Amino acid sequence: MKKLWILFLAVVTVFGLAACGSGSESESSGSGSSGGETDDTVKIGISLPSATHGWMGALIDSAEKQAKALQESDGIEYVMTNAADPNKQANDVDDLIAQDVDVIVMLPIESAALTPVGQKIKDAGIPLVIVDRELENDAATVVVKGDNEGIGVNAGKFFVEQLGGKGKVVEISGPPSSVTEQRGSGFKEAVEASEGLEIIASQSGDFSTEKSLEVMQNILQANPQIDAVFTQDDGMALGVLQAIEEAGRTDIQFVTGAGGAKQVFEDIKNDGLMKATFLYSPTMVEDAVKIAADLAKGEEPAETMVVKEATQVTKENVDEFYDPESKF
Repeated sequence: MKKLWILFLAVVTVFGLAACGSGSESESSGSGSSGGETDDTVKIGISLPSATHGWMGALIDSAEKQAKALQESDGIEYVMTNAADPNKQANDVDDLIAQDVDVIVMLPIESAALTPVGQKIKDAGIPLVIVDRELENDAATVVVKGDNEGIGVNAGKFFVEQLGGKGKVVEISGPPSSVTEQRGSGFKEAVEASEGLEIIASQSGDFSTEKSLEVMQNILQANPQIDAVFTQDDGMALGVLQAIEEAGRTDIQFVTGAGGAKQVFEDIKNDGLMKATFLYSPTMVEDAVKIAADLAKGEEPAETMVVKEATQVTKENVDEFYDPESKF
């Protein structure tokens, strides 16, 4: 009996140790590791406006192209959202934060409206890369943009030179954002330096070809004499050109844009009414996504402000930039 009792105790002890070992393994698995390795997958959240015009459509394509390339080369995951208004974009960002992304790339639909959203991202401890339109606070870790003020200044100087410092000009601007403000202030600064130039109308075309067509139709009806038109975006320039053509106006000497759209390049090449545009490539978002990947890995940014040059494109150099295969 004594031997049987000792054997019984031995069996109970073995099962007890096995049970303890099983409980310890289960707790480790529940911590999110697998096979003793931690999950170090990097995820980028990308929040962009909807493709309401050609430039934005090209930017969205560029962002996804770069994100997919990083996914294939480095195993970096991404989540991309598109919004038609600031409220939807704010909700999109809330979702990205809830998904625990490692970094967020955002092109704000409107600077002021999305500034609190940028602060929410910062408060969540998530690095933020802003593209194109800046916020009104310091929430961004890195900003990637074109030289918006340079576009306005260079366009204004072009107007002064082409019109000999005299004339009546129209400005078609974008929606409320840092881009609109900077391009507009740069243009006004250059134009107002010449006392003979007068901005007789300035209205928003919302970076939309259709809206700019409508706005320009009204401006043409209200102003019998216009010498030139400055548009803050190539897509808007196309709407302006259509309005001028349909109205049969011959007083307008030229139109300028910004962006670098293929159709605008073609009008410049063919001696149309478009005489100049200023580069603002949608591929800037590729830089933003690359920077975001580095930030997500814990790397420090080489720069906190990346500015792309506002190169002037005219008949003299358009062939250097024209790509017949371009989607934009």
